[in-house]
Amino acid sequence: MLEQEVEKEEKNNKNQHSNENSSEDKTGKATAHKELIQASWYRCEKFGLDHSSQPDFATLPKGILGDLVDQHRSLLETTENEVLPYYENILSNSSCMIVLADRQGHVLNTWGQPRFGSAAQHGLVGGNQWTEMRVGTNAIGTALITGEAIQVGRDEHFLRANRFMVGSASPIYNSNNDLVGVLDISSDAYLPQDHTFGMVKLMSLSVENRLIFSAFQQDHFILSFNTNVVSLDSHWSGILVLDEDGVIVSANRRAEVVLARDLGLLNINQVFDCEMREIKHHPINLPMKLLAMGRYQFYVKVIPPTQQIMRVPDFRRRTGYVMPSKQSPLASSMNALKNKDIAKSNTPITVNKKAIPENVIALDELQHGDERVERLVKQAHKIMEKDIPILIHGETGAGKEIFVRSLHYHSSRASEMLVAVNCAAIPSELVESELFGYEKGAFTGAQTKGSIGLIRRAHRGTLFLDEIGEMPMPVQSRLLRVLQERVVTPLGSTEMYPVDIKLISATNRILKEEVSAGRFRQDLYYRISGLNIELPSLRDRKDKAKLIQFLHNRLREEEPGPELSKEMLDLLVKHPWPGNMRQLVHVLKVGMAMADEEVLEDWHLPDDFFDDMNSDLDTLDDKSDEPLERLIPRLLNEFKGNISQTAKIAGVSRNTVYKYAKPKHESE
Repeated sequence: MLEQEVEKEEKNNKNQHSNENSSEDKTGKATAHKELIQASWYRCEKFGLDHSSQPDFATLPKGILGDLVDQHRSLLETTENEVLPYYENILSNSSCMIVLADRQGHVLNTWGQPRFGSAAQHGLVGGNQWTEMRVGTNAIGTALITGEAIQVGRDEHFLRANRFMVGSASPIYNSNNDLVGVLDISSDAYLPQDHTFGMVKLMSLSVENRLIFSAFQQDHFILSFNTNVVSLDSHWSGILVLDEDGVIVSANRRAEVVLARDLGLLNINQVFDCEMREIKHHPINLPMKLLAMGRYQFYVKVIPPTQQIMRVPDFRRRTGYVMPSKQSPLASSMNALKNKDIAKSNTPITVNKKAIPENVIALDELQHGDERVERLVKQAHKIMEKDIPILIHGETGAGKEIFVRSLHYHSSRASEMLVAVNCAAIPSELVESELFGYEKGAFTGAQTKGSIGLIRRAHRGTLFLDEIGEMPMPVQSRLLRVLQERVVTPLGSTEMYPVDIKLISATNRILKEEVSAGRFRQDLYYRISGLNIELPSLRDRKDKAKLIQFLHNRLREEEPGPELSKEMLDLLVKHPWPGNMRQLVHVLKVGMAMADEEVLEDWHLPDDFFDDMNSDLDTLDDKSDEPLERLIPRLLNEFKGNISQTAKIAGVSRNTVYKYAKPKHESE
């Protein structure tokens, strides 16, 4: 079956335009590929490489590699257990090596038996980094920069040392359309290139689709659609994920390419000529024939949730429902008149708690007696309705995104999108195109339909730029222009699109010091710092005990668990919590799982909980003035490459540790 899919993909690639157009199409693809390789060689020269340079893999220490593997555990297990077994028959007949790398080009794992010598010769081993800057033009590094699948032939490698092999690589995107890794097939044999290239693209699509199924299949409806009924189960079918109300909560790349529109949070009746109730009651495995956008015909397969729960309709769940009061008719009438007067006044907007998503904490539950937090919540809530940006300072894990989500859903913009962007997580080469979007053909590897960009996605909603201090300087300039003129110009376009966004930024850095050091634009700093908020760390909060109790009760609503005894609560209050709210949630979840509804005792808590209590964190205060570029490498050495421990002690994010762990010439 898979051999047929590969052959079909090859045939589609070869026969996309038949007869008189086939030669033009083939010439066009060859020209585009040549230009892509030439652009890569040009970048390599800019990096200071020449053809005789030796690959510099910057092999990660075992401790850092171990953390990296843990961080990508879901991607690794999906690739190894759910995708590769289906390709075993094909790969067993080929002398090749399959490589999975993360979005920074670090090799996470390899499969297969390489014919091309030892690991020291080919460099395809865990922890080695295959970027263009270090290894020249290569399939993994070039796919990362372009964001598209590519095959790099022997002599197309920039470094002569790599010209013994052929590499075919395809990027992997998650359900948020974020690039999370690259899948590569490398060999020194003269394999049929179309066969290998088509296969790696199919494999990356398989990984992406399985990631979607793993994340949503348990309690969401999944639609698979294609133009041919026999291809509904193929890897190039479009996939839509629907909630109970028919809202599209996720989709694969193929769906957006085929339908040529942004699908995020649309209702299914805005895409296909059907309602959600028809999908819910449609027989399993019986294809539907539907029209998309009123004119394109598709076959659709409905896959119901694997753990379907019987739900009785309850109209009280609808937005706007108010519980009838048990007051006298006179009191009810007085309250009705009072509410009518309030509605006419200019009081801050309030939101019914039942109308906000379950994963959003109500504003009045963000604090439990800490006056500082209460004050900043009130300030931020008022500013949400003003044309004033908000800048949040705070340690990593202090709950900045939780705070922003609550602000958004308690504002007049709640019906529109909250777009959260982690500026440190997006590769620097892709930040500009991800934020501002691009026209089709704007650059090599651009999607054929272009991209709307994250800023335009947040139109009439809220744009949350987390870790804005990590944003590259060229992107800072473009963002400043957007904030000044309130228009976005996509890459490769001259057309300007007006945007109405509420901007909230967050950082764990001192931006004024970054400005003085020349790493952050001064004019952008004053543009984003309208209301400055300092979100206190968990260890500094005055309401720590009540906050811990609140979070524990909230977790027990999700899954039954034991109550907190006074002794256990006192123990939790004494903890220094270097990982802040994020660490607290993890500790509570582990403890509840270990206790298994019995009394929660100290031995149920993870070991590193007590390591933190015994560590002397005061030593860090004495070195608080130490620059990060010296502090982080020193801490990494002390903790033998442990990223998590280094991040805790330094009070920064894991991404920041990775950044300063690199050699200086690379970060430049």
